[in-house]
Amino acid sequence: MKNALLKKLKESFISILPITILVIILGLTISPIPTNTLLIFVGCCGLLVLGISFFTLGADTAMIPIGQQMGGYLSKKSKPWLMIVLTFILGIIITIAEPDLMVLASQVSSINTWVFIITVSVGVGLFLVLGLLRIIFKWRIDIVIALCYALIFLLVIFLNQAIVPLSFDSGSVTTGPISVPFIMAFGLGIAAARGNKAKEDSFGLIGFASVGPILIVMLLMGIMGINTASPVEAEAVGFWGAALSYLKDVAIILLPIAAFFAVFQIVALKLPRREIWKIVIGLIYTYIGITIFLVGVNVGFLPVGRMIGETLAEFHPNWMIVICAFIGFAMALVEPAVQVLAKQIEDVTGSAIKKRTIILCIAIGVALALALCAIRIRLHISFLWIIIPSFALVIILSFFVPKLFVGMAYDSGGVATGSIATTFAFPLIMGACTKLGGNLLLDAFGTLALCAGAPVLIVLLFGLIYNIGLKKQKKDENLDGLKRVDIIEYD
Repeated sequence: MKNALLKKLKESFISILPITILVIILGLTISPIPTNTLLIFVGCCGLLVLGISFFTLGADTAMIPIGQQMGGYLSKKSKPWLMIVLTFILGIIITIAEPDLMVLASQVSSINTWVFIITVSVGVGLFLVLGLLRIIFKWRIDIVIALCYALIFLLVIFLNQAIVPLSFDSGSVTTGPISVPFIMAFGLGIAAARGNKAKEDSFGLIGFASVGPILIVMLLMGIMGINTASPVEAEAVGFWGAALSYLKDVAIILLPIAAFFAVFQIVALKLPRREIWKIVIGLIYTYIGITIFLVGVNVGFLPVGRMIGETLAEFHPNWMIVICAFIGFAMALVEPAVQVLAKQIEDVTGSAIKKRTIILCIAIGVALALALCAIRIRLHISFLWIIIPSFALVIILSFFVPKLFVGMAYDSGGVATGSIATTFAFPLIMGACTKLGGNLLLDAFGTLALCAGAPVLIVLLFGLIYNIGLKKQKKDENLDGLKRVDIIEYD
């Protein structure tokens, strides 16, 4: 365990280094940051290294095994109706206390915070069930997702444009560092147990968990007749206040999952004592890691993001787009959920698709998205003019790439907008929007949705290139009697 932790510390340090250096350079040059704030930021970067290390180690030893065991058992032993009910409950449990969802809910003055949170959680539960049914009945993921987004964009016609960005953002904050490893492993366990194209069906559940809240929030606002919302900038919090708050919040998140697993262990799984202790230790690592991580991003990143956005917009508007692209790239490298997904893809594909390749694709996508957000607030471009063509292209591409890449792509979008995006990128764009005299609801909201959508497109483009190269390789390989086994079947 010690060697594994040291390895995680090294990987986390490398991932956090780019954004640390970038912010320090900006803080000392074109976007001056008070010395005490900059020192706090550097200290919080150290907390992020520790937090990501403990969290990813905990995910490997607890969250992923729990998800796989529960998914596999439900698929083999349970009746379909029981699988549906338990999947729906699990979707609500792992979403309802997500810290990023709480931050977004606090921005919506027109809807009660808990009504908003429960609505989003129900959306996740319902669409996890849809993802489960897709695996069971072997429905094509490209067609199911296309129909979901077609319904969403049909609803857009009947809604006030002011609430559309908020609806899309609600789907971007549901897949945080706790839910991602669990949902991924749960899907892998179900797909493997049912024996149908396990690799292809291992991915996609995170994508469904991101789609559901968009649709449900739109329906809620339409039914309640809500045509606007009053955005409020999140306030920075002190270290001890954040620490006490997240010690409680993370416990609230993890306890229901642990209790659910404990019941399964007693009633059905009956794993050996050694495995149970390993999972318990992993849950402790997860608890420590995610608490430290959330304290670091909320104390150190939130105020710095807002300051950089305000300064860039006021004094360096021409450089703002380029700098936002660099920030987006570095930001994606730090998200814990990105690391977990990339490792899972590498493991499932037998290292045919490398972890660093997926991380690079997601980082490029977030970089392009944040740069586009900077252009959007400068020119006051409608959110719909960006999101509709983007997803139209995504849906078209999904019919021309291996189905494994479709699930991977939508999952990549789900993991791109975690706590870093919520507490750094979002305040940055809000600060810049305020200085440029923009409308926060129309111009700043939607940032998380765009940062989630762009990686989907980039991963699909990578899948298209991969498929073309695979076909060419098959065509050109020598007929020497040796047969190569591909992990990905091409169309």
